[in-house]
Amino acid sequence: MAASRRRLARVPLLIITLWKRADARRPSEEIDRVAAKRSPAFQDLVNEEGGDLEAGTAPVGEELEKEIERLLDQERFEPPAEFAQNALLNDPAVYQEAAKDPQRWWAGHAEDLHWFERWDTVLDDSEAPFYKWFHGGKLNASYNCLDRHVEAGIGDRVAFHWRGEEGEERDVTYADLHRDVQRLANALKDRGIGPGDVVGIYLPMIPEVVVAMLACARIGAPHNVVFGGFSPSSVKERMEFSEAKALITADAARRKGKTAPVKPEVDEFLGEVPSIETVVVVKNAGGDVEMTEGRDVWYHETLEAADPECAAEPLDAEHPLYVLYTSGSTAKPKGILHTTGGYLTGVAATTKYVFDLKPEEDVFWCSADVGWVTGHSYIVYGPLLNGATSVMYEGAPDYPDKDIWWKLCDRYDVTIFYTAPTAIRSCMKWGAEHPARHDLSKLRLLGTVGEPINPKAWIWYHLVIGGTRCPVVDTWWQTETGHIMIAPLPGITATKPGSATTPFPGIEAEVVDEQGDEAGSEQGLLVLRKPWPGMLRNLYRDPDRFKETYFSKFGPTTYFVGDAARRDEDGYFWVIGRVDDVINVSGHRMSTAEVESAIVSHPKVAEAAVIGQADEDSGQAICAFVTLEGDREGDDEMVAELREHVAKRIGKLARPKRLVWTSDLPKTRSGKIMRRLLRDIAEGRELGDVTTLRDPDVMSALEEKVAARRDEADA
Repeated sequence: MAASRRRLARVPLLIITLWKRADARRPSEEIDRVAAKRSPAFQDLVNEEGGDLEAGTAPVGEELEKEIERLLDQERFEPPAEFAQNALLNDPAVYQEAAKDPQRWWAGHAEDLHWFERWDTVLDDSEAPFYKWFHGGKLNASYNCLDRHVEAGIGDRVAFHWRGEEGEERDVTYADLHRDVQRLANALKDRGIGPGDVVGIYLPMIPEVVVAMLACARIGAPHNVVFGGFSPSSVKERMEFSEAKALITADAARRKGKTAPVKPEVDEFLGEVPSIETVVVVKNAGGDVEMTEGRDVWYHETLEAADPECAAEPLDAEHPLYVLYTSGSTAKPKGILHTTGGYLTGVAATTKYVFDLKPEEDVFWCSADVGWVTGHSYIVYGPLLNGATSVMYEGAPDYPDKDIWWKLCDRYDVTIFYTAPTAIRSCMKWGAEHPARHDLSKLRLLGTVGEPINPKAWIWYHLVIGGTRCPVVDTWWQTETGHIMIAPLPGITATKPGSATTPFPGIEAEVVDEQGDEAGSEQGLLVLRKPWPGMLRNLYRDPDRFKETYFSKFGPTTYFVGDAARRDEDGYFWVIGRVDDVINVSGHRMSTAEVESAIVSHPKVAEAAVIGQADEDSGQAICAFVTLEGDREGDDEMVAELREHVAKRIGKLARPKRLVWTSDLPKTRSGKIMRRLLRDIAEGRELGDVTTLRDPDVMSALEEKVAARRDEADA
């Protein structure tokens, strides 16, 4: 109780006021329920402190904005003393140790895994850039994620608290996963699937997706997971490219209260992918579907009929674990190939130390989708390798209400939360009253992933969700890197809002100019100078494109990231965005992220996306799509105010020439803003693929607004 009280005592008065006002709006029976759920120390704090509820009119929104503005002036945030004292890593000497002998450093972490046969060579770089890690070693990903934990006596530990979007709950233990994975692995083997055969997985966020991935890994069949929000044509394309031998899918999927058919959509293309011989169908949403005899089987019937025991296959450290397709600069997706030993080493170590993960006491929640690499690494492999308990949620962050994430953090006592900056900005727009409804005092660390986070969103996250007591780890990495590459160590690193800070121990990153020389404090190109265990090994069946994309610009020993970045005087990395996300206004190059951050720093702005638009006078002009806080509407006065605000933050050249007000921005279901589509709209081009959008209707509304603005300009 005393320790809990000390932790809660650091919660800002402003946040306590928000909690009290949330209570004031609850029905009496809900107040009793919420109070019963809260820890005694938390409830005492809410009862004793906070604003005057009788008045009920104090401008909490304005108070919050003032506090955010104040904290925006604070450059550095040191690790909380109590957190640092108890952190797994709290001695900066770890960086020097890793830099002195990176291979030895990574080999030490590889030792934490179970190996059927130990490796002969840590790193074989004789055929660079086709690097091999832990050459000669044999292991199995499924065994490392499940068997060794069950054998250690923690089979009853919950691996996933699963929550359906309509409130259904399942607690899936390590023993449960171990049982089902073995049965599904045997079922796949009975269908003729073995080492090297690719298995496609097209499932919603349900526990069966984890079973499917680990069953494939158990028998050495590389999995090819396709994000559940992708269209059937995208699934077909990825199955064709990988020549998948089987597909594991569902009858239907749910999204925001609606049920969408999956198997019937898949059936439309299956006849055009002759490599697929087996389709396993999970009965998920109760849909009636046609089953093709000899090819299609029900998941539950298959598990019931399969043998219960399946030994994990000892696989070479370089055996392919999975292929994951990501967008490329051409129309053809890139099949990122990750192998077993190095990838497992990297995700296990980064999960443990970046998140200061303590499996016996933590509950970890990465809010991504398993269909993205973040889900592969930090929902499935990283947490399970460490024996952690995680949360998996089927639905969207605003269904059935905009407080669902915080409700689940409260429900499952989440201690570590990892999400995307875009999602944080959406939560900002919805308002601090939603998280204020719930007890978030168990949270002790927050993380961000997917894109650079603007300082205002970082501060809001730190203040409203973390109560200023939680370190925020801003992580930079890619599908290609496999695991986190640049991020603070929360018990060591002072953070700066908007900076991913410094490379993880054992990683060597630099910012260089076009010639490959260090760029100093100037903006340049982000590169990685040495191989790392979790790196992609190839592009699936496309080695020439692999070399051309990543290792042609600066040679076979330097990985070209494709991101622009800079380093400040403390050596901190500020990743600005993709190299092509740069606007050239009258010969002056500016990053879209820099302008977006300036716009979003205005207290009335919730979110913004910036693109470069062709302009007769300046070559390119800045066009900004802006969402205002709450129900505010933009007008000419607001346009002038924002232009002046950007001028003060960056300079007059950075002022947007055009502003388009919008209630929402085109985003994928993972939350990333599709700037490519905004460029299409601004330039009057035919729209590209919109099938991955969370809400395709957003594009129609934006097209109408931009067309109307264009007509006004022509009049």
